[in-house]
Amino acid sequence: MSTVTSLVQSVDWLALAPPTIAAAVALVILVADLFLPAARKPLLGWIATAGLALAALSLLPLLNGDRRTFCLPAHPDVCSYAADPFALVIQFLVLGGALLTALLSIDVIKDQDLPAGEYWFLLLSSAAGAALLPASRDLATLVIALEVASLPAFALVGLRRGDRLSSEAALKFFLSSVAATAVMLLGVSFLYAATGSLHLSRVAHTLTALPDPRLATLASAGVALTLVGFAFKTAAAPFHFWVPDTYVGAPLPIAGYLSVVGKAVGFSGLILVTVQGFPSYANVWGPALAVLAALTMTVGNVAALRQDPRRAHSAVRLLAWSSVGQAGYLLVPIASAGYAHDPAHAIGSTVAYALMYAAVNLGAFAVAALVARTRPANRITDYRGLYHQRPVVALALGFFLLCLAGLPPGIIGLFAKVTVFSAAVDAGLAWLAVIMAVNVVIALYYYLQWTTVLFRGAGETEGAEAPEAPEAAPAGHPARTAIPAPLATAIALAAVLGIALSGAPQLVLRFASGTLL
Repeated sequence: MSTVTSLVQSVDWLALAPPTIAAAVALVILVADLFLPAARKPLLGWIATAGLALAALSLLPLLNGDRRTFCLPAHPDVCSYAADPFALVIQFLVLGGALLTALLSIDVIKDQDLPAGEYWFLLLSSAAGAALLPASRDLATLVIALEVASLPAFALVGLRRGDRLSSEAALKFFLSSVAATAVMLLGVSFLYAATGSLHLSRVAHTLTALPDPRLATLASAGVALTLVGFAFKTAAAPFHFWVPDTYVGAPLPIAGYLSVVGKAVGFSGLILVTVQGFPSYANVWGPALAVLAALTMTVGNVAALRQDPRRAHSAVRLLAWSSVGQAGYLLVPIASAGYAHDPAHAIGSTVAYALMYAAVNLGAFAVAALVARTRPANRITDYRGLYHQRPVVALALGFFLLCLAGLPPGIIGLFAKVTVFSAAVDAGLAWLAVIMAVNVVIALYYYLQWTTVLFRGAGETEGAEAPEAPEAAPAGHPARTAIPAPLATAIALAAVLGIALSGAPQLVLRFASGTLL
């Protein structure tokens, strides 16, 4: 009887509040959708937005301590869930990104006649999984959280019924993610067989001294397969092929959600398994991630550079390829952690960069969603003369693009790139720093090219843009319609956050540097 009693433990519901609230509100929406008449369906969007805001606010009581739950009775320091600073900052990023996505979605659902109940249930379910993942401290919880975040996203991408692009995007996303999960589960099973544990702290301890060479070989295979699985999830080259078509086929708010929250999920999982789970294999995953970072940023930026401004959906495709390039930058500090004496500082650079990228990239997608209301093809040429039609919106998009490029007045973008560059140099990865510098210069061209289009006069043409399709001409731009309040709020919030971060960028790095113990 005493043995049974020792297995019973209390659950720290306060620590679990952020993902739990998101999941509970998702269930409320699922039930409410059965009873609400069609005319009242928009109410579901406001319930979802309020739920995400409440989940984000539930992080505030957790700021004062490091709370853990689901711990082993005999080893209270070995836990499956930890609400530590790293988890909290990623949960803030995830829930904040989901909240901005919700604001973008309210009018998109109405305009594109998407099923509201299913949409909001899937979005909140995905956000709950994404909020659970950074607090996961064992491989089983990590994989489950990753799939809870990913599976609803497949359905969200393909939610536009009868749309060929949407169905194709969902299929590509589904197949690539299932392949990644299969590879990752095989790696996790190898690690469990070699170490006898799924908790990251115990896996790390056991990997330092495996008694049998055959177990060491099995563990090495497990580490490699787990890294390959996360490379799919982070859209690292050469596992990035699903990104452009998925972003084009998905509703624009979901494309923005995947570019920010999807990446946060993949990178936080990658950080946990490498720095906390496999520190003794740093000589393996450090060089591997450095090569992946160089390849990913180069492939993404070169592909973005080759986008034809007159091609349908070229704006979304450029943002998609840009997100691949940005994933390469995010990989640099994680690779540097494999060489550094202080991995926490290197990881802090990734967290700081992710916070900057989340705010400005979602802002860019918000403006793209606004333009798509009147220009569904969403070509880059459709943005010509936007400053003369909507000066505030054009200035906001210009600011977002300059942040992504790392140019003033987007100081936070410049600061984030400098911190990532410094992490590579401090780790002795000079060759990677050089490749990053070259890629930053490449990215400057296409970001500035899009920015200049915003301020070009309606009748001006330049070079290859002269023979554009008639429907891309700005003369018929019905741009004087009112901007929906939720969409305007999302753009304003992203801009205010970007400006605030640009005003005090050092606070972001100082806050992020201490996030991983």
